[in-house]
Amino acid sequence: MARYRLRFVLQEFDLPRGVTVIGRSLDCHLTIEDPLVSRRHARIVVTEAGAQIEDLGSRNGVKVNGAAIKQTTLLRNGDRLRIGTQELVLSRVDEAGRAHSRTTGQLRLCANCRQPYPREMLACPSCEATEQTDEETLTATGPSSPQRWTMQLFVEALERALRLSRLEDAERVAERATTQVEEAIADGGPIDRQALASLGAQVVATSLATGDPSWSLWVIEIVGRCGLVPTAELLERLAEVGVLHPDDLRKPIADLAIRLRAEAHGAPGELLARIARLEEIGRELEAQRMATPNWR
Repeated sequence: MARYRLRFVLQEFDLPRGVTVIGRSLDCHLTIEDPLVSRRHARIVVTEAGAQIEDLGSRNGVKVNGAAIKQTTLLRNGDRLRIGTQELVLSRVDEAGRAHSRTTGQLRLCANCRQPYPREMLACPSCEATEQTDEETLTATGPSSPQRWTMQLFVEALERALRLSRLEDAERVAERATTQVEEAIADGGPIDRQALASLGAQVVATSLATGDPSWSLWVIEIVGRCGLVPTAELLERLAEVGVLHPDDLRKPIADLAIRLRAEAHGAPGELLARIARLEEIGRELEAQRMATPNWR
């Protein structure tokens, strides 16, 4: 009988014959510490007929290859399972491959051909390249970059948490997301600007929901460091937070507008229009402060 494994953040989890329960509880066979994962979220059943997954009535659901499942679903080799903000990849291991099994925690990812191979090898057996990268996990597939895929997971998690008014969960997800962005910037690699803009809009939405302007201040600081002109959606959300917290956002927004305007030589008209809107927001916040009694 074929055997199955789940790849999960540079690790592999063997699926024994029978039932494997996945959830946040320590009583589960596979525990995922994620605020959007239910205590008993899903179960995978392995039989001679194959492996199938079932949602155990979780609050946030289970997706297989991007589609939410409504009933027990038969799994195939390479299927991507999304539970909370986490992605797991199912792999089928035939009996003949038993001797070659190992955990992905011992694998490198080739920077040239993107194939995983054992860490102790000096060169990639597929293309013989010696350059390696350990920064990316083995969970992202398809045309999107791993960074974009990860940020999109955070965006979806924040959207759901805010929609359900689970503000503590939203702040935990926002904290994880901002930490990951900070680490990516510190590593010196390229930042997916489109994904960052989408994430920034949701982090600012967290400010609106929680009344905490610090999330918006982080977004303003990060887009400035990356030289990113805020999208129209992000601009309007910052304007909303600014109305609620003019003292906190007035100067950071004004400083960002000055910085972006100075770097905007030869920029397309659409970008210039968004910079102008940012400047307008700054003036509106200044006017609001001036109109406030006892302002100094």
